[in-house]
Amino acid sequence: MDENYDVIVLGTGLTECILSGLLSIDGKKVLHIDKQEYYGGESASLNLSQLYKKFKPSKPYEEQFGRDRDWYVDLIPKFLMSNGELTNILVHTDVTRYMEFKQISGSFVYRGGKIAKVPSNQTEAISSPLMGFFEKRRMKSFLEFIIKYNEDQASTHGGLDFDKNSMDELYIKYGLERGTKDFIGHAMALWSNDDYLNQPIRETYDRIMLYLSSVARYGKSPYIYPLYGLGELPQGFARLSAIYGGTFMLDTPIQEVLRDADGKFAGVKTKEGTAKAPIVIADPTYFPEKVKPTGHKVIRAMCILDHPIPNTNDADSAQIIIPQNQVDRKNDIYIAVISAAHNIATKGHYLAIISTIIETDKPHLELEPAFKIIGETKDVLMGMAELYEPLDDGTKDNVYISKSYDPSSHFETTTDDVKDIYKRVTGHDLVLKKRATADEEAELAGLDN
Repeated sequence: MDENYDVIVLGTGLTECILSGLLSIDGKKVLHIDKQEYYGGESASLNLSQLYKKFKPSKPYEEQFGRDRDWYVDLIPKFLMSNGELTNILVHTDVTRYMEFKQISGSFVYRGGKIAKVPSNQTEAISSPLMGFFEKRRMKSFLEFIIKYNEDQASTHGGLDFDKNSMDELYIKYGLERGTKDFIGHAMALWSNDDYLNQPIRETYDRIMLYLSSVARYGKSPYIYPLYGLGELPQGFARLSAIYGGTFMLDTPIQEVLRDADGKFAGVKTKEGTAKAPIVIADPTYFPEKVKPTGHKVIRAMCILDHPIPNTNDADSAQIIIPQNQVDRKNDIYIAVISAAHNIATKGHYLAIISTIIETDKPHLELEPAFKIIGETKDVLMGMAELYEPLDDGTKDNVYISKSYDPSSHFETTTDDVKDIYKRVTGHDLVLKKRATADEEAELAGLDN
């Protein structure tokens, strides 16, 4: 393997695989290494044997829920916004040709001790139990203002400056109740806590517009999900990288990191030999001395069910958000629900993955509101993870490290990290270019007969 590369990527998490694919398209010679024997790293999808080995090593899986190879359990439960940045990257790179997506049936929010569907059209809005008659009219006026807002027309600004006035000031202007603020801020703008209330309107406006445009794309909910689990995403980008000349090595631990006389990254040694490159992109586990805890830990509970979630109209999938205000917390609780309909479980089974930021010394008790919502479980596997972020931007020694995956319900923070690292590595913004057709790629790879 003694070769020179433009970039070495360590870890096959989604962030790393997207960057590997994008840099390969740019013409970079990429070597991608992972110490694990499977793709996906921290964002992998595991079968039940792998899952029990990781979270219940003393209790091997004995096929009590069917063949383990029919299960694909996400370690990081998230959905894609159908009009979000990850979807845009998938479409523009044509990675969508390697996988199929299915829409998530509904988005639900917890309020007053029960869950209700987040309205996806006017009919649902009128009948929704989330708001009374007069509050619905105020909410309608608020959304009309958001939709009609035009940066270049002061008459649409309502006397507000989106970069100076706070979101709470906008809520007050429309006389919205606290429960409605929770609904907008947490179920639509998808903030995980209430810090946004005192921030300028702009980012919350952008988030609400993303939510509305994502719902408008397919109806029902703003979320989509790949069949066979999220582990398909890093594999799709790995295939993209390989088509453009990227080299992948799984089950290959790093024996030594090489540096030049100035302390900059120079390459790695593995059991296969030495690989040299001036740049490395890695997940936090490869350079523990170059990352710091964010101060947050996440708890995730993977719950195996034999029934749909109560009060969801037997939906085969759902995103359920428990706003922190509703349960006297500082951070929201998320429940991602998928089922055999997504080819991630055996027939008749559902998977509900609960996640939140830990706030006490009894984290499992913090998930009680979610367990009450999902109903009886057949088994529960729990894991906790510290969240890390890099100590510096990587430009001094050319070691660029990704952030840990947060508990948010979607991938927008992940794609923010991708774009940020891409700009630091290349020196320019990510501009999505339409990828070559299948025929053009075949010719490129020398496969055209």
